Amino acid sequence: MLKAYIKNIEYYLPPLVKENDNERLRKKTGIERRRVADDDETASDMAVAAAEKLFEKTPRASIDYLLFCTQSPDYYLPTTACILQDRLKLSKHCGALDYNHGCAGYIYGLGLAKGLIETGQAKNILLLTAETYSKYINPKDKSVLPLFGDAATATLIVGVECKTDGIYGFEYGTDGAGFQNLIVPVGGMRQRYQDTEEKITTDKYGNTRSNRNLFMNGGAIMDFAFDVVPATLDNILSHNSLSRQDIDYYVFHQANHFMLKNLRKICQLENLPYWDDMKNYGNTVSNSIPIALVDMIRQNGENKLKRTLLMGFGVGLSWGGCIADLSHLVSAKRGNREMSFV
Repeated sequence: MLKAYIKNIEYYLPPLVKENDNERLRKKTGIERRRVADDDETASDMAVAAAEKLFEKTPRASIDYLLFCTQSPDYYLPTTACILQDRLKLSKHCGALDYNHGCAGYIYGLGLAKGLIETGQAKNILLLTAETYSKYINPKDKSVLPLFGDAATATLIVGVECKTDGIYGFEYGTDGAGFQNLIVPVGGMRQRYQDTEEKITTDKYGNTRSNRNLFMNGGAIMDFAFDVVPATLDNILSHNSLSRQDIDYYVFHQANHFMLKNLRKICQLENLPYWDDMKNYGNTVSNSIPIALVDMIRQNGENKLKRTLLMGFGVGLSWGGCIADLSHLVSAKRGNREMSFV
């Protein structure tokens, strides 16, 4: 029976680096610098760059489904995933799907990939994430400008002939009542550009933005995360008969150091392996978990990869978590032939 496993992950960062000069903010957020896409660089451009790195190790002809997670697509229509199929020279028999999701987007992508593989619809899935939030941010809005970075990732998820699950324990949640706490108000069909007057405001802290820019109610987002993440973590563990100590590594959405530090305490993970490092990237939205996984694997080598608990939370408001067996990423590097990849 085919089981879905993550086989490889690569990421791409745009070359432009923006340093965060505010020392107090650097210490609190843990973000020292961010990568920012060029004016003419789109999410699909970055996704292509990440995918091409992956194709140095994986034959592109094997891909039979492409998933693309972004909230900054090239066009309203057509689907950017269709454009990516052509740019990456994938088979014309390859499925291609965009899905609009943010900080929980990688978890949703893993869930979609698992469903496609384990129902026999696909065998080798390319999951791409890419965001250019910088293009939504007003340069005079210091409430969000130092936080968000641009990036793209490529994950290969394959069907493996084995009895044990490679990605499992999914828990999802949605609270759409909080959608206005992280939003770009103008630009969709609710408030079309051509029909909506641009309104520029400056808040009491001196942050300037328009209704065409990204707005985030940071306090509300933080309260939301502190509320839903601990309960979701408990559900994943209890539903899979696991204790906190049974997890080899915890990798949450890399929003900022302050939030991750407090989540670690609230979730009672202070003495357990827990990834908290976005100093060179900032909050890269759906890219943050796969970037963290690559860096975590590089740091830990062949250790602590059997049970990794992943958790995403944010824009939507939305959240999701799962457990991933990452051990065969390393097994593939070692040439271990215990598992056969289709």
